Amino acid sequence: MLLIVGLGNPGPRHANNRHNIGFMAVEEIVRRHRFSPPRRRFHGSVREATIAGEKVLALTPSTFVNLSGEAVGAAVRYYKLAPEQVVVIHDELDLAPGKLRVKTGGGYAGHNGLRSIGSHIGPGFRRARLGIGHPGDKDLVTDYVLHDFAKADGAWIDSLLAAAAEALPLLVAGDDGGYMSRVAELTRPPRPRKKPDQPAPAADDQPAPAADDDGV
Repeated sequence: MLLIVGLGNPGPRHANNRHNIGFMAVEEIVRRHRFSPPRRRFHGSVREATIAGEKVLALTPSTFVNLSGEAVGAAVRYYKLAPEQVVVIHDELDLAPGKLRVKTGGGYAGHNGLRSIGSHIGPGFRRARLGIGHPGDKDLVTDYVLHDFAKADGAWIDSLLAAAAEALPLLVAGDDGGYMSRVAELTRPPRPRKKPDQPAPAADDQPAPAADDDGV
């Protein structure tokens, strides 16, 4: 069994915040893979599906991000899951917009949602980090993550979420490297088409030589 958790703050006011890209990713995952209707459990909303022969639960906590561990801890205890059976999808300031990286364990880099989860289940869970970029000054971070994405971000967000959902069977199978590679492939901009070489003009099309000033 795999528990996939999307991080974000509840309510329509936060729906398009940068901090909510984890929620957005889970919504695209459950749509694409035909998860069951949501049920209210574990301080959140839970849906189920079978992917790559594995039972997968998708959890979006109803608590605020900083208390996400309450929902994740409740689900982990109920299903008796090990931390490595949990994948948390979240925003990552230290990745360029549109990039995705997966890692297991490690520090929390100031992300209080991850810290909350670690306090309930330990640090050994897997993280799918979705890059949102950094505002450039740590004093601007809170305001940055709690504001909506710009309209200009729409193209890369749609591409990243679609790729993260399409490649999900690799993540479920434990192939984190293959998952990252597939997402990178799906989100790579198409190369510009090379223009064919222009053929040399035919002899009849060669311009006539200019006449001398004296007409000779």
